[in-house]
Amino acid sequence: MDSDPWPVQFPDLYRDTYVDYADCQIRYTTEAAPEHAVSRLHLVAVTAEEKVLVCRSVQGWRFLPGGTREPGESLPELAARELREEAGAELLGDVRLFAAHVADSNRIQPFRPHLPHPRTYWAYGVAAARVIGPPTNPDDGESVVEVLALPPLPAADYLQVHDPIQADVLRHAHSMGLCAP
Repeated sequence: MDSDPWPVQFPDLYRDTYVDYADCQIRYTTEAAPEHAVSRLHLVAVTAEEKVLVCRSVQGWRFLPGGTREPGESLPELAARELREEAGAELLGDVRLFAAHVADSNRIQPFRPHLPHPRTYWAYGVAAARVIGPPTNPDDGESVVEVLALPPLPAADYLQVHDPIQADVLRHAHSMGLCAP
């Protein structure tokens, strides 16, 4: 008998899914993602008050701060950059990866030349963070118009409106006891 309770608790999250915009099949796992194969990282950024940072773009999209890895960028550098750009926050410690979507691409070439292909990992991590100002909103990124610090489950409900996957990722992190700084 399988002793892993997470697929039963989060069946939609663990369901293999085709992602049209990326032309890939994704599968959720809590197995460690090989650091060199991570192309995207989204953070459950937790404040000292045990609240989670969530963002809303000018288009109305709601999401956890994170994004695509740049050439030569380490995962801590990626986390720190995305927190600044999308949440106006600073990373206060290590990033603890807890899950990932394994993404198997149907494309002939990678999304960007420096990214792993055809298999890559869209990782999820938890990190302590502190808001220090407004999002920097670089020209090549999302235009974030709102950053909220909410308790974990209300934050997941907030995300559910536009991103049920990230909402379940946050619920999963909360169920794992990871939403404390």
